[in-house]
Amino acid sequence: MSDTITTFAPGRVEILGNHTDYNLGFVLSAAIHLGVTIEASRLSKDILEISSETNQRSISIELSNLRPLTEDAWANYPIGVIKVLLAAGFRLGGMRLDVSSDLPLGAGLSSSAALEVATVMAAKALFDLEIARMPLAQLCQKAENEFVGVHSGLLDQASSVFGKYHELILLDFLNVTVETVSLPANASLLLLNSGVPHELTGGEYNERRKQCMLAAKSIGVASLRDAALAQLESAHLDEVTRRRALHIIGENDRVLQGVQALRSNRLQRFGELMLASHFSSQVNFENSTSYLDILVELARKTPGVFGSRLTGGGFGGSTVSLIESVCADEIVQRISRDYHRMTGANCSPILTEPSEGARILA
Repeated sequence: MSDTITTFAPGRVEILGNHTDYNLGFVLSAAIHLGVTIEASRLSKDILEISSETNQRSISIELSNLRPLTEDAWANYPIGVIKVLLAAGFRLGGMRLDVSSDLPLGAGLSSSAALEVATVMAAKALFDLEIARMPLAQLCQKAENEFVGVHSGLLDQASSVFGKYHELILLDFLNVTVETVSLPANASLLLLNSGVPHELTGGEYNERRKQCMLAAKSIGVASLRDAALAQLESAHLDEVTRRRALHIIGENDRVLQGVQALRSNRLQRFGELMLASHFSSQVNFENSTSYLDILVELARKTPGVFGSRLTGGGFGGSTVSLIESVCADEIVQRISRDYHRMTGANCSPILTEPSEGARILA
């Protein structure tokens, strides 16, 4: 049992498989090199102290009275995690968490899940908790669903936990399994933040989730993972709900095709699937924005880019592009210049490659 510990949990980027996680489908994702670091220490009193380097705020709350905070909502992610751990029967004492992050907020790279995972890693190390990796991710998801109130799937937390260097993570959310798929050595991931913040508690995310559940029920399947196009065409659905389901069914297929393309080193084919995914997000799921669309269109026309799409929940945030590593500088300069010329906004580039998952630093 340690008195002090430093943990790190990475952000994630979803490469293919948009909104498929809570539909019990497939996602290809990757942990990135940026993330949340927590310096944690045990306290003699049964209180939870959390301070954030990002917003220069701190809170203190009794372990016996853990509840969502209105004014310091940023702290609800770690508070929720500790409450869920206690409710699951884990024995914890007081602790202090000093949080810092190099993940850009609002970029859709899942800073909230990284904060949750880094918190569990800290509690696990400080109090010698026995938690396997997938249950750890699931505890974090439970905190986000039940304590914070965002009905997210398991994608973000699992990606942060299971990241591997230069490998994409294939997640199967029906069977709750993970395998990794190597990314060819000449390829990198380019994230471009549109400059339009991504905010999931605004209701659109939960609305899309309800529409997917309604579609599954109307088709007569447990989840859209089990739905086929033929079933969708014969179901009596309104046009909007039909398009939502069409997106999910298509995304699951694109993920599986993408895995095959990577395993046979067909990066052009993988890029085509990314572009098809973005088009479906625009038309069927309607979770893109004009800014994201412009970034994807510019990437599509740029030499050295295999494919591009929005990543994460949508409604703002970032795009992800699969690119030839040697072309990175020219790609960034060209897209950044043209994006500013077309929109007046600036996009922020993050060049990354799949990275290791959550870990103890010291």
